[in-house]
Amino acid sequence: MRLWLGVLMGLWLPLATWAGSLPVPERGPALRIQGSNTIGAALGPALVKGLMEDQGLLKVSAEITGRDNEQRIVGQTRDGRRVEVDIAAHGSSTGFAALKQASTDLAAASRPIKDSELKELSALGDLKSPAAEQVIAIDGLAIILHPQNPLRQLDTVQLAKIFSDEAKTWEAVGSVGGPIHLYARDEQSGTYDTFKELVLSRQGKRLDPTARRFESSEQLSDAVSQDPQGIGFIGLPYVRQAKALAIVDGDSQPMLPLNTLIATEDYPLSRRLFFYLPPWDQNPWAQALVDFTQSDKGQAIVAANGFIAQTVRAMSVTPNALMPEGYQALSRHAQRLSVNFRFEEGSASLDNKAHQDLGRVLDYIKQHGKLDRRVTLVGFGDAKDDPARADLLSKLRAMAVRRELVKNGVTLREVRGFGALMPVAANSEDEGRIRNRRVEVWVY
Repeated sequence: MRLWLGVLMGLWLPLATWAGSLPVPERGPALRIQGSNTIGAALGPALVKGLMEDQGLLKVSAEITGRDNEQRIVGQTRDGRRVEVDIAAHGSSTGFAALKQASTDLAAASRPIKDSELKELSALGDLKSPAAEQVIAIDGLAIILHPQNPLRQLDTVQLAKIFSDEAKTWEAVGSVGGPIHLYARDEQSGTYDTFKELVLSRQGKRLDPTARRFESSEQLSDAVSQDPQGIGFIGLPYVRQAKALAIVDGDSQPMLPLNTLIATEDYPLSRRLFFYLPPWDQNPWAQALVDFTQSDKGQAIVAANGFIAQTVRAMSVTPNALMPEGYQALSRHAQRLSVNFRFEEGSASLDNKAHQDLGRVLDYIKQHGKLDRRVTLVGFGDAKDDPARADLLSKLRAMAVRRELVKNGVTLREVRGFGALMPVAANSEDEGRIRNRRVEVWVY
């Protein structure tokens, strides 16, 4: 109620007019967003425009501010009042810093909030709570080369050696071309943080300080596509004219950054994109943007901007000899949904995205008439010393999802566990083990 009375730092005094159901301040922006360049370059502005149009604003457009990687989205109420939303896209870390300084209403991040940031921002409430931490899209880090580079795949160990300058030539990783030229995002970037976590840190490596660094995703991609000796990492929508490699992690199969593999987060370098919404003293425009983004309209905008929407759909899977026989049989007779349920670290509890996905999966099941024995859950886990224990744990994870579906009227056909088979990541690190602990949903 405080917001509607205009208590938030005087920003909403007086409430000059309304945009749909949202108040418009007398002066200054209605909403400030800071953080990830991956989100803020195009996706964030597109979502803001969609929200403004959904609110009935007129003449919605983007204005250049004159500052790199910043823009202002503007619209007009029916009585002629100007509505502004400011977006600054200088990297995920800057979004959390801006929350601490009260200079933003919403943090956009292409990585999860760090424990240190969570502690520093505790005065704003629990930013890891389901309402505060909102997964808005799935992205994949593409490893990109010049289009003429003959290399087709690399594993994560090779990637770490390349970007730490331990592997200095293309010949060292089975290709041709002489010295390797490195291209990387800047220190503030969530894309860089994700690459560092998924690739470099897992191998005890650091980025070679001679790598060329970029704040702009587009500029990095274009530079690699023009350099026959270049290699870089980038968010999926920014591959542009470059060539994307297939990636192997541990015992996983080589995987290209394909939409289906990223949607299920099986692709080794897939990642989540977030909005972080302070639980206390929320700007109503921030909550409205989160709600709009999670809607069908918002997720359509996510897809239109080259990211992977969280909209649930059924996918046919082609059986192959590397699959367990039971899994091959399943793939011959059923379709897999484009979502995996995953769990909080060190816990049997569904994580925040899984709770969001639960509603989407239930909607799909109901809309497609799958309530009565038309759904099979398949659990997987990480390797254990005792294979029987891995099998049991994988089935127990599937049972955790079953409980939630049964509460909502779903009668399942079957619950299966395949233990540590078909890994999608290396089991040598916590990150990989967490990715392997997953539950798939199949429908008949």
